[in-house]
Amino acid sequence: MTSRQTRCPPAAVAAGVIVSMMMTIAVTAAQDADRSQPEQIEWDLGEIYPNYEAWNTAKTQLEERVAALAGYRGRLGESAATLREAFDAISGTEKELSRLYVFAFLKADEDRRVPEAQERRGLAAALQSEFNETVAFVSPELLRVGSETVQAYLAEEPGLAKHAFNIRNTLRQEPHTLSDEAEQVIAATGPIVQGPERIYAMLTSSDMPFPTVTLSTGAEVRLDQAAYSLHRASRNRDDRKLVFDRFWGAWKAYETTLGQTLDTHVKTHVFQAKARRYDSALDAALSGPNIPTSVYQKLIEATHRHLPSLHRYFRLRQRILGLDDLHYYDIYPPLVASDRTFDIDEAKALTLASAAPLGDHYLELLEEGFSGTWMHVYPQQGKAPGAYMYGDIFDVHPFLLLNHNGQFHDVSTFTHEWGHAIHTMLAKEHNPYETAGYATFTAEIASTTNEVLLQEHMLGQDISDQERLFYLGTALEAARGTFFRQVMFAEFELKIHEIVEAGEALSGEKMTAVYEALLRQYHGADAGVMTIDPAYAVEWAFIPHFYRNFYVFQYATSIAGGTRFAERFLNGDAQARDDYLAVLSAGGSRYAYELLREYGIDLATDAPYDALIARMDRVMDQIEAILDRQGH
Repeated sequence: MTSRQTRCPPAAVAAGVIVSMMMTIAVTAAQDADRSQPEQIEWDLGEIYPNYEAWNTAKTQLEERVAALAGYRGRLGESAATLREAFDAISGTEKELSRLYVFAFLKADEDRRVPEAQERRGLAAALQSEFNETVAFVSPELLRVGSETVQAYLAEEPGLAKHAFNIRNTLRQEPHTLSDEAEQVIAATGPIVQGPERIYAMLTSSDMPFPTVTLSTGAEVRLDQAAYSLHRASRNRDDRKLVFDRFWGAWKAYETTLGQTLDTHVKTHVFQAKARRYDSALDAALSGPNIPTSVYQKLIEATHRHLPSLHRYFRLRQRILGLDDLHYYDIYPPLVASDRTFDIDEAKALTLASAAPLGDHYLELLEEGFSGTWMHVYPQQGKAPGAYMYGDIFDVHPFLLLNHNGQFHDVSTFTHEWGHAIHTMLAKEHNPYETAGYATFTAEIASTTNEVLLQEHMLGQDISDQERLFYLGTALEAARGTFFRQVMFAEFELKIHEIVEAGEALSGEKMTAVYEALLRQYHGADAGVMTIDPAYAVEWAFIPHFYRNFYVFQYATSIAGGTRFAERFLNGDAQARDDYLAVLSAGGSRYAYELLREYGIDLATDAPYDALIARMDRVMDQIEAILDRQGH
């Protein structure tokens, strides 16, 4: 599953960070690093900078360019030509800063144990913060110049066309834009604001001690995050319970520390929302991409309404696994075991085959990417967990980090991340740098659509009932993991922000209590559907997405939108491909919610969510029909 924080357009840099990142760090079943691996397939970062010397030279030059941008302070209202010159300079500097940061970020994630790489990433982040601070004058100054004058400049100067959307977006933010001095102070807090996430990443990836367990096979396994993701799906129930008990016991030991880290992060959001005169942190987070808060509210409401379908799935899972009762540690084993493995070339072939409904040009872009050195493929000690696509360098192709373990889940992750990559390539084809960066709200549709198409491609093969059950189970897990689980996360995120906004204390212990209540509600504990062991409720501390800013809900909205598009393709809707590619090609030239609504997907209504759950119910109907036929 992915992440993106949209690149802040030049005219709105004061309102947020500059970095744009596709980061799907979630349920990747990476194997532990001690196990034998194929030879590592690495990306070629020399396509960004040939060496560290070139990076250092670029950094020095960018420091000078950032400092020079202060010369435009007080001049934006001089003329249309001056406004164009200023925005060209700001945008051009931002574009090169993205290159500087992405190189440092990717190098740091190759091995998070290397302090020099982490320091280089910190230096790049600090320069981005300095950039934000330097150009913090832009928004308030544009507003002082006035909408009438600025609109006249846009009409007069053709060179402003590529900046027009971002400039008008700044004017839209007038009620929440502060004075020059206040904007500069908020921008200067950038490195501090990033602190909780960086502390979390270093603690949980590098410094946190993980237990070693002996499995029923006799194998000794160090239960780091990658090994947990692998062994929580064990077919042996005693092993699953052991893995859960020991892994969450390790996290429980850090409940207080990680609670303080996340509390600080939440308080930052609440402070920023208050400073900018928003009604809430949620309102502030959704204001930037211009998403109505009704989308968030409708998502949670619709999910609660559809919990009976999730509970039906859990009962079906219990039936297939042959269990007398169901515990939280029983949710990860596949409904039907599959010994089939997939190497990276098979992942490429299946992605190409399943993406056929998206047309020849889409397939050509995939083949171009597959033939390049764009990916870092296998797990290794110190490497960042999970998977992501980083496509923020406008003049260079996307880069993808994977932790490929050869399971079908890894194929699904592969096609998910390449959905992001092709979205990026299409957006760059049809947009200048200034509007190529798109919102997460559409980003995840590009990835989840690919996942649904992959599932349907596998189910369309001539396969046995057992293999069909495996892929049908995978489809159900996608609905659980990408929809219901992410909405549960989103509701947790909303609740902990509301606690702080109400002036109440927030601690690791309180977060665990909030999370446990949601676990019980979503998993039907009070109705006897599943037993939730309170010891596992510290799971919130494990979720890196909480260090974004109301981010995870977009996985759930996206699987609803992506499923709707995929079903249109598969049902022979002749217009579906053009509509879908139009959404991807629009990049950030339109507000994402409005763009999707134009092409028939309104995520502030019940329809997309009802359609997703209808598909989930159909999948369960098919599974039950097979089981009944088998006398299971």
